Amino acid sequence: MPIVSTIPVPVPSSLITPPRPADPAAVKVGLERWAEQAARCPDQDAATFAREYVEDAAGRVLLESVFGNSPFLTQALISDLPFVRRLFTDGYDSAFDAELDAIRTELATEREMPRLMARLRIAKRRVALLTAVADMAGAWDLARVTGALSRFAETALHLACDHLLVKAAGAGSLILPDPENPSVGSGLIILAMGKFGARELNYSSDIDLIVLYDDHVVQTTQPDNMARTFVRLARDLVRIMEERTRDGYVFRTDLRLRPDPGATPLAVSVSAAEAYYGSLGQNWERAAMIKARAVAGDLDAGRTFLRFLVPFIWRRSLDFAAIQDIHSIKRQINAHRGYKAVAVNGHNVKLGRGGIREIEFFAQTQQLIFGGRDPTLRTSGTEPSLLALVEAGRIDRSVADELIQAYRYLRTVEHRIQMKEDRQTHALPADDAGVAALALFMGYDGPEPFRTDLLATMTLVEDHYAALFEEAPPLAGSAGNLVFTGTEDDPDTLETLRNMGFGNPGAVASHVRGWHHGRYRATRSTRARELLTELGPALLEALGSTPHPDDAFNRFDEFLARLPAGVQLFSMFYSNPNLLNLVAEIMGTAPRLAEVLSRNPNRLDAVLTPGFFDGLPDRQSLAEQLDLLLAQARDFEDVLNIARRWTNDQILWAGIHILRNITDGERCGPFLSDVADLALAALEPRVTDDFARRHGRFNGHSVAILALGKLGSRQMTLRSDLDLIMVYDVPPGLGTSDGPKPLAPNEYFIRLTQRMINAVTAPTGEGRLYDIDMRLRPSGNSGPLAISLEAFTRYQLNDAWTWEHMALTRARVIHGPAELASRLNDAVREVLTRPRDPDKLLRDVAEMRVRIDKEFGTTDIWEVKYVRGGTIDVEFIAQYLMLRHASDHPEILSSDAATALRAAAQAGVLDGTVAEDLCAALSLWRRIQGFLRLTTEGKFVADKAPAGLREAMIRAAFPERAEDQDFGFDALELLARDIAARAYRHFTALVDEPAAKLGQATPAP
Repeated sequence: MPIVSTIPVPVPSSLITPPRPADPAAVKVGLERWAEQAARCPDQDAATFAREYVEDAAGRVLLESVFGNSPFLTQALISDLPFVRRLFTDGYDSAFDAELDAIRTELATEREMPRLMARLRIAKRRVALLTAVADMAGAWDLARVTGALSRFAETALHLACDHLLVKAAGAGSLILPDPENPSVGSGLIILAMGKFGARELNYSSDIDLIVLYDDHVVQTTQPDNMARTFVRLARDLVRIMEERTRDGYVFRTDLRLRPDPGATPLAVSVSAAEAYYGSLGQNWERAAMIKARAVAGDLDAGRTFLRFLVPFIWRRSLDFAAIQDIHSIKRQINAHRGYKAVAVNGHNVKLGRGGIREIEFFAQTQQLIFGGRDPTLRTSGTEPSLLALVEAGRIDRSVADELIQAYRYLRTVEHRIQMKEDRQTHALPADDAGVAALALFMGYDGPEPFRTDLLATMTLVEDHYAALFEEAPPLAGSAGNLVFTGTEDDPDTLETLRNMGFGNPGAVASHVRGWHHGRYRATRSTRARELLTELGPALLEALGSTPHPDDAFNRFDEFLARLPAGVQLFSMFYSNPNLLNLVAEIMGTAPRLAEVLSRNPNRLDAVLTPGFFDGLPDRQSLAEQLDLLLAQARDFEDVLNIARRWTNDQILWAGIHILRNITDGERCGPFLSDVADLALAALEPRVTDDFARRHGRFNGHSVAILALGKLGSRQMTLRSDLDLIMVYDVPPGLGTSDGPKPLAPNEYFIRLTQRMINAVTAPTGEGRLYDIDMRLRPSGNSGPLAISLEAFTRYQLNDAWTWEHMALTRARVIHGPAELASRLNDAVREVLTRPRDPDKLLRDVAEMRVRIDKEFGTTDIWEVKYVRGGTIDVEFIAQYLMLRHASDHPEILSSDAATALRAAAQAGVLDGTVAEDLCAALSLWRRIQGFLRLTTEGKFVADKAPAGLREAMIRAAFPERAEDQDFGFDALELLARDIAARAYRHFTALVDEPAAKLGQATPAP
């Protein structure tokens, strides 16, 4: 009911009963402060007014409402009694207009920034007080309140821009066409976005701006300095508006709606902005531009720029992909339904389900879809847009009326929340007491009716919103809110990402926004970004389900950054969800494969070919495939790239098979060894041909490649390097090579070997082929890179250490002329089958193991190479037995330790049970090592490993136990330790204890 005033000063006739105070104690304190301020106020008219106003019934009710509901308004009311007197004497409208006129007059020629800032802050405090009281008193409706706040923001920006333009002109940076009206013709454009652009600022709103400068309009004698001038101006503008001083602030200012804010300066040239919106603008930016309005600076230039954007915003023919993108944005915002089950406490009335954002989006999406052909829908305000949709026949009038009523109600709730402390918040109080206080501030008698009305309002909004695209296909993934539109992090999105497993959700959100801004080549096309919008939830769910979500995301981001284009790959993901899951699995658990894939994403095509998951190809098939590819090489560089590409394809293939438990590290070893064999065999003659063009040849004489280590034993892993020895055979007394630059044999083959090493190890666009280790050659690093067969044989027979002969047990000729390969094999066999002093051999093996244990010893069972009972112990036993007994039993020789152990058992030099124990251990270590080489960078730390990685380890180590619910990671570790302990006992019995009895070796502890 209206209140009739009895005090002798005019009170607006529209005054209705203000909200009841929620805090009686605050009322008491406020009245005391009001009286104290009146007593010491130097303005006697204001002091008299204050004393009389508090004695009037209607006036006291209004004061108590302010004091009991808002500490911020209490301070604003008490601190400026002269303005309060004018406010209630002249009325809200007159007082508002007078304040705007006053700052225009006072600041029109102000050249001191501190004074400008101080006066604008005083004006902001007064406008905030005026609009709040007018709102609480029922004198102004929502449109008048938001319109007044928006008008003041425009005025403040206009004055600030004039001030800064004059300052820039005074410094010689700009020439102003009209110094009396600095903004006119200046080329400076200030666009208001969002609520400010629509004249719908909320009570404690920040202002979203885009600062541009028309580089074809700006006049300057320093064109090279133009960008810096306007960036500095934009920075000063933000300072004037938002820097907090003792007088407060004007408006928090957000410039992040400019084109690609992470990569552009604060002020953007019109040319750059036009290029961006013409090629990279996103659908959410089209939605944002619906409300764009030139509010300060050169208004004509601003309107011209907005006219340029009309085709970008309002497409006459919106294609299906763009509509689907809009659908995706809407469904991302509302991916996680079920608001009705959510309590009022703590709910976000702007971003939450059933909130203000949904009403705005309800209008904007339909404007985007239909506004290109129907100009009547090109409105900016929320209420006018809803009514325009009614006139266009797009929605029923009843829907518009209900949403308008809900919009006004929710905006009023938002304002009341913000009025309390002048905080930019949209969240309802989290506790019941806070909700009860807000209910009183809203004019309710208690909290329950308020809760009922609020829930009913938000339910109505949610229902209309949910029906907006009810025919739209379900969004890929449904983990919760995933909103990457705009420039700021959506709190619900961060929570969703955190629940997915990401430890740094803010960084993830920032990178995803970067994708949508087209910062990578793969996301610069509109179609690519639209596909990414649709794929986003499923992609993030897949990456989040990996053992290391943040690492997986970062690798995928690197992968995306290297893509030359994205539409084809994103379409593959869209059509093949399993492929997307596989890529996420690779990024999260297989760093080696992720690196390979990042260099050439096209390798994913192979995954879609029939039979990819059936089995790995045999050696003959691999050789035919490589020969076919190399036949197409145009030059030597092409040969190197084809060899790298083919090899990495096979590594990717093998890695995926290990990842999917189709094979394991042990069974994959021969395949990876075949790949390395064939790559080296294909490269060597081509390297030789290239070398021969300059240095010629030795007719009928070439090199053989002797492999040792994992390649020699055919147990390569995904990250193995190559242990090689290059052996050549040239008759004594042979002269120099027959090329233009002839070389003596030793120098020729050393340089040829160096050329071969370079061909294998040098990085190209396809990466490097392998790392090569030549330290096992005779005399190690001090010996020549290539050695003659005669010198090799002589060294091995006369000078080699026992450890070199142990390494030689894994030797295998992988390439070379048949005659040379045969002779080299014979030489190796001759060395290995020579009778040896068994005591010296035993001491040497034991001492070497002690030395290795001192340097690399560990109790970590996952360090399978060095842990006692691990790979080295088992291989040392096999090597010891071969060197000890091959003279009598040459059949036990094998480059593979497991094969040698079984042959030793058959020859009767090793107990069969012991052999099986050792082979079982070796098999386990190979499976574990193959898995860890695929999945782990650096050391595997079991206690810190994610559950998913630990489960995958179980499947890799003991695939037959993967379905056993009782066989967990702890059981795996216990079993692995038991197997290691058994193998170590065998090493102790076969090597350590017999060596200790000789009295010249110290067994390892």
